[in-house]
Amino acid sequence: MEIIRIDTLDHPGARIFATLTEAQLRNRLEPQQGIFIAESPKVIRVALDAGYEPVALLCEKKHIAGDAADIIGRCPDLTIYTGERDLLTALTGYKLTRGVLCAMRRPQLPSVAEVCGGARRLAVIDSVTDTTNIGAIFRSAAALGVDGVLLTPTSCDPLNRRAVRVSMGTVFKLPWTYLPSVGAYNLLRENGFKTVALALTDRSVAIDDAAMSAEPRLALVLGTEGDGLAAEAIADADYVARIPMSRGVDSLNVAAASAVAFWQLRTDKS
Repeated sequence: MEIIRIDTLDHPGARIFATLTEAQLRNRLEPQQGIFIAESPKVIRVALDAGYEPVALLCEKKHIAGDAADIIGRCPDLTIYTGERDLLTALTGYKLTRGVLCAMRRPQLPSVAEVCGGARRLAVIDSVTDTTNIGAIFRSAAALGVDGVLLTPTSCDPLNRRAVRVSMGTVFKLPWTYLPSVGAYNLLRENGFKTVALALTDRSVAIDDAAMSAEPRLALVLGTEGDGLAAEAIADADYVARIPMSRGVDSLNVAAASAVAFWQLRTDKS
């Protein structure tokens, strides 16, 4: 274990925690070589339990023998960067949640077929770009019986620092990957799934429709925050569903709507 004290904002070893953008960390040209940042001891532990590989730790000095002690104990070869709270806040641009960040290697993502294999309920995230919504959708999916998550390439990265934190680490518990830009619905059908688009249209049926609930394999498609699903995505779906509303409200935030849909269309009704 190597402990390096940071006394200046331009310390080269802490660059991954401070000056690199999310896109640079992700390293789009070679994603398997990319890095992401996990924030808070609880989230870092979930990532370690799921087999994610740590690269370096950034934490307040007091947490080396405190909140981060068990993490450090599990990773004896880890490089630890430390400093005072105010310096670390200035370095990262935000107050650290319980004073701990961990840089981790991005995993090799599974194929769509691997995510579909054995699954009965999938979430399909189409062009959702808000990190908070992505994290909340993953948390609801993990809690409410969804077996995996598929995203369009235009959606936010689930390993974005804020998305990871909002998900409370559930992004590490569910298999997920990206769909191709073209032919996504056909690929789902080839893997035995019917699709249900959550949208308000003349075709929409109530979310508690018996035919949908009875489908053995169902993929729930969730659209972008502002405009919802594109017309072609709705047209390609096997079902279009709505959540009945009261008091003139026409829709819910995509994360809230996902939780309602996951619960209503879950396979385990016990």
